[in-house]
Parts: sequence; C-alpha cells; structure tokens
Amino acid sequence: MTMNSHLEALKKKHHDMDEAIEAAQRAPGVDGLEVATMKKQKMRLKEEITRLSR
Repeated sequence: MTMNSHLEALKKKHHDMDEAIEAAQRAPGVDGLEVATMKKQKMRLKEEITRLSR
C-alpha cells in the first residue's frame, strides 16, 4: 500500500467515523460513553493523518 492510498483510506475512515458519530448522537438512547469512544477514535485517525501528511 502506498503512502497516498494509506492516507486516503485513513481520510475515508475519519469521514465515516464522523457520520457514525452524528448518527449516534441523533439516535435516542445512545450511550454517551460509546459516543465518547467513537470521538476518541476519530481524533486518533486525525492525528495519524496529520502525522503522515507532514
């Protein structure tokens, strides 16, 4: 896997995670801890994207 394809895959995961978080926040009865965990995963993806983009 090339660096560019890896970055694109990470960006897609980040985007998908963003959509999943938004959907979870709109759903009734969603566990706040689950949303917080998803947000942490999204932040790790963003950090990895930033690190690799330098």
